[in-house]
Amino acid sequence: MAEEEVIPVEEGVGPVPVLKWDQGLLEQIVWGFIFQAEWDARYPQQGQTAANAPPCYITLFADFFIDGNFRLPATHFMATILHFCGFHISQLSSMGMVRIRHFEFVCRSQGLEPSVDKFRVFYQLIRNMGFYPFAQRGAKKILINPPKSFHDWKMKFFFIREELMSIAMLFRESDRIEKE
Repeated sequence: MAEEEVIPVEEGVGPVPVLKWDQGLLEQIVWGFIFQAEWDARYPQQGQTAANAPPCYITLFADFFIDGNFRLPATHFMATILHFCGFHISQLSSMGMVRIRHFEFVCRSQGLEPSVDKFRVFYQLIRNMGFYPFAQRGAKKILINPPKSFHDWKMKFFFIREELMSIAMLFRESDRIEKE
């Protein structure tokens, strides 16, 4: 595994990884996914991390849009999942986004309204390195060939106005997850 490039920071603070994408990709996302100007998507400054969004902004990851089929404004189902699980969208992993959006597409294609209860038949919440993906529950498969990995997805983030999410989101502090 190659060593990750870092930039120097203040004394007493650990190194901050270098951003793994450029502003041009953010501009492609803004244009391609038809972001409104008032959403004010912002490319991070060198040294900023996904954890330090400016006041009144949230962090989103480029792979949410590129590989996860996430769209703004977020759907009611997305808001419901985040509220039920009790974590902030910036704590959701790219694989978690893929599973949520795929499930929603499958339900809608079958004329069903997606719900948390239906989602939980197939997936359970897990914690992985500070982020929340969803693991397949038992042998119940709905996503047959999920992506194997997302390279550097944590380093490809941007900030956007927080009012785009229709619920108040709290950061989940605990790494303890109740068994379902």
